[in-house]
Amino acid sequence: MQGYESKEALIAEIRKTAALFVTEFDDVAEAEANAMAEGVDRTPREMLAYQLGWMELLRGWDADELAGKDVVTPAPGFKWNQMGALYQGFYDRYSTESMDGLIRAFEDGVDSLVRWVDGFSDEELFEPGGRKWAQSTPSNWPVWKWIYMNTVAPYKSFRGKIRKWKKTRA
Repeated sequence: MQGYESKEALIAEIRKTAALFVTEFDDVAEAEANAMAEGVDRTPREMLAYQLGWMELLRGWDADELAGKDVVTPAPGFKWNQMGALYQGFYDRYSTESMDGLIRAFEDGVDSLVRWVDGFSDEELFEPGGRKWAQSTPSNWPVWKWIYMNTVAPYKSFRGKIRKWKKTRA
């Protein structure tokens, strides 16, 4: 897995991969947003909802910790072995949003995420123990890795999924 020399490098990678990912949806027709395609496990709407859900979870964990609340990961009522049900909640939440609305929400979410990342010190971001919520699994990842695994990595992998989706729908 890629590492980052600085907060600025992580932010640049978030912005770059998010921009590449979201532009893939420019030519997805509203009428096709809920269509499945062979070999692709999500619809275009679900791909965007997934990304929105994870950006909200990350920021929510941190907001809860900073507010002195108990942080529940991955989310209240869910365990790490129930991710399918959690993702279904993301999909349901955005099921009636237009593609244009989802794209705007994604772009706004990335802007919020970047502001959030920029608020971390290098120590909080890159060293294990920077936040208690980041120690919620045995992996004890530093915060940057949680961010990477739930933004940059899926932006890249889902970009391939949406391309494959478009190819099979053509």
